[in-house]
Amino acid sequence: MASFCTANPGLHIERDEHGMLFIDMSPTYLLTSSNNSELNGELIIWNRRIKAGKVIDSNGGFFLPDRSMRAPDVAWIKRDRWDALSTGVKKSIPYLVPDFVLELASDTDNLNQLHDKMGIWLKNGVRLGWLVSPRDGKTFIYKPDAPVVTKLFTETLTGDDVLIGFETILADILEL
Repeated sequence: MASFCTANPGLHIERDEHGMLFIDMSPTYLLTSSNNSELNGELIIWNRRIKAGKVIDSNGGFFLPDRSMRAPDVAWIKRDRWDALSTGVKKSIPYLVPDFVLELASDTDNLNQLHDKMGIWLKNGVRLGWLVSPRDGKTFIYKPDAPVVTKLFTETLTGDDVLIGFETILADILEL
């Protein structure tokens, strides 16, 4: 799988826990790409200020304990975990579960499938996940052993005990 991904850098490839490949060759719509950049930017600005970890964009993939390979729209890895990785691992698709993931629903995404994907992230060890749905103006917040919490884009979104000190109001940065 890793060699297939490196041999095809132009493809967005994910694999579920059963080995089924999902290949997306089409670029995202301009508005989705802009919103994804804004979300990455918010996390990058926060992270540069406190230097708590590393922000990974949608090109970064992760092999998970359930044998799937996933690539969220945004991921974040805590600094001590990042620093413990060798250069070789950093230059690969690692066997690593991010501390935080964000999935941004595009106009063509099935929201139920994205909710399922968020459940998979949690089952594999993600500590905080956000499913951002511009068409609904809502963010669905996922944490282990907790019910999903929904926040409107007009409400303050915080990083809780994972992205410590992070706050944003998505209505201020995303275009619907």
